Formats: sequence, structure tokens, C-alpha cells
Amino acid sequence: MAEDDSAERPPGSPSADAPPLVAAAAGAPLPPKPSRRVRVVLAEVGRRGYADRSRTDLAEQTQVGEALVRGLIRAQLALALRLSLVVAIGLGALPLLFAVAPTVGTMKIAGINLPWLLLGVAAFPFLVAVGFTYVYLAERNEQDFIALVRRPER
Repeated sequence: MAEDDSAERPPGSPSADAPPLVAAAAGAPLPPKPSRRVRVVLAEVGRRGYADRSRTDLAEQTQVGEALVRGLIRAQLALALRLSLVVAIGLGALPLLFAVAPTVGTMKIAGINLPWLLLGVAAFPFLVAVGFTYVYLAERNEQDFIALVRRPER
């Protein structure tokens, strides 16, 4: 067992194995906390700049951030309008074709009228293709936006 060193300590002071709070309450100094090491890398400092400012502008909704978001929204709207025009022309031209050339409207393929095949069957793969195209191009717009925000300042 360890020697009793209570004779060397002043009366009322905590023992050596007392918790630090008890030692601090008794007036004994606390042992110093080990300092936390911080690693500084110069390459990380060089990567900051425009990208951080753009992200900050977006997060804080400043005029620059609003301009960036407005540009993305305009690009998405322009894409939607262009593809809507493709759908309107593609599907709207069929009834016009049947009105201008009545013989096309009376044609039969496998016993089914051509207008029914074009408007009832062929329209769906066309709409699905336009939908996939829209999703692909909209995601590309978003990736371009992200690349613009993350781009380092020149």
C-alpha cells in the first residue's frame, strides 16, 4: 500500500487521487490540458476563393447568389419551353396533316386507322423520349451550375 503523506499536505487539501474538481475546489491548481494540434496545409488555403464566396452568396441569398439562381431558373425555363414547342409541333402537326391530306387519315395499317396508330400508340414513346431528354438536359444544367459555383477564381 502507498505511504500516507497526509502529514506533508496542509489540512483540508484533497488527496492525490481526488478528482480534479475536488482539487480545484480545495484551491489546488488544475493540471494543464493538453493542447489540440491543428494541421495547416497551404494547398487547402489556395483552393478557397470564388467557390466559397459563391456558396456563401447562395446561402446568404445575396444579390450575387440570387443572380446565380436566377440564371439556373432561366436555363431550366428555356429548356422546358423548347421541349414544349417540340411536343406541340410533333403532336399538333398530326391533326393538321390529317386535315390537309385526308387520304392519310383514311389509310389503314393492319386493319387499324393510321390516325389511331399515330395518336394512340406512337405518341406515348415520343412523349417518353421527350421526357427522358428533358431530365437529361435539366440535370446537365444543374451540373453546369454546380461547376460554376465550385469553379476556382481565376
